[in-house]
Amino acid sequence: MAERSEHATGWRESVSLLRRNADFRRLFIASVISLGGDWFLFVALGGLVVEVTGKALAVGVLIVSQELPIFLATPWAGWLADRLDRRRLMVACDVARAAICCAFLLVGPENLWLAFVLLAVLSVFAAVFDPASSASIPNVVDPEDLPVANALSGSIWGTMLAVGAALGGVISTVFGRDTAFLVDAASFAVSAFFLMRIHRSFSESRTEEEARVGIIEATKETARYAAKDRRVLALISVKFGFGVAAGVLALIAIFAKEVYRGGDIAFGLLMAARGVGALIGPFLGHRLSGRNHERLLPAIALALAVFGVGYMCLGVTPTLWLAMLSVTIAHLGGGAQWMLSSYGLQRLVPDHIRGRIFSFDYALITLSLALSSILAALLADAAGPRTAAVVAGAIAVGWAGLWWVLTRKVRREPLFADLGEPPATTPPLTMAVE
Repeated sequence: MAERSEHATGWRESVSLLRRNADFRRLFIASVISLGGDWFLFVALGGLVVEVTGKALAVGVLIVSQELPIFLATPWAGWLADRLDRRRLMVACDVARAAICCAFLLVGPENLWLAFVLLAVLSVFAAVFDPASSASIPNVVDPEDLPVANALSGSIWGTMLAVGAALGGVISTVFGRDTAFLVDAASFAVSAFFLMRIHRSFSESRTEEEARVGIIEATKETARYAAKDRRVLALISVKFGFGVAAGVLALIAIFAKEVYRGGDIAFGLLMAARGVGALIGPFLGHRLSGRNHERLLPAIALALAVFGVGYMCLGVTPTLWLAMLSVTIAHLGGGAQWMLSSYGLQRLVPDHIRGRIFSFDYALITLSLALSSILAALLADAAGPRTAAVVAGAIAVGWAGLWWVLTRKVRREPLFADLGEPPATTPPLTMAVE
């Protein structure tokens, strides 16, 4: 009988958690289905705007339409995630998004503007759903299961990006883009069904004083909390820097269609390569961060640098297959830094303010990602996508080095020292091999 330690985030522990915890299993399935549909939608829209406009800038504007509303919705999105029942809130968001996805059937070359508007509306509900989901995970699993639940959440994103993007490219080409829109609508409906079957509470009990906090005071409290704890500030700022470089993602459709001449299928393959990296990265990142995550911050800095190097390589690769390898490597780092920083926030931040902190975290990255997408697209139109990819990758490497220097005081003390030792328990016997 072996004692489970906090580093146990491999295949065996993942299967064990999904078997033991029915509520987390339902949350996992809901996320798998919903994210798969999302990537069907993104591949279809990305292919459409490039086909109609032929400009990298159009893809950048598409990403801005997706990201900027999340930033603008931050004050009340996080407040709702901490004030209302998170499970019911997430179900309501899913139902609304299913209806909005059906409206994409009205989009065509003659009214392309409608795609940008609908994507912006869809993102408003994502602005509420995503922080509520991240904040709820520590309440749906036992404390000793949080690392593997966190890694699994990251792998969901990567898995369904790989599968959903690849299938989305094929189905969009063979059956038409309307099929992708309908698949996404259905995915939100099924996600809502599984969320409604979860029994554990997504939030801790609120005191009467906490329940009465208004949106203005809640926003001030969030800012004070983030500024006071240097550990929280460090974990939030790394994603902001990641977003500054992540505008390179706007170039993937351009590489697929104009550099490698592969159309929607090449776009789907490159997005799938991104998903493979994001699938493996969270598990690898948890391993590199140490037995009890004592090397969490160094692992985050290394992961961000790997993200940058991968996209610098994309800028010089001659073939689609080498491009897929470069994108996979980049998102080994991207997936690792995203999940490690999220895990740190899940452990450090108390439940009554966790939704707002995650909303603030997402707001910063969506703002930086929106701006960098436009800049990367403009650079690609002016100097070519290869140059833009190298520049964006170099920015990520530079931010990793600067962030490492700026967090030196935080790294002097154990990150979770004031939280005590992580709980340990005895895992069930399984035959799975990591």
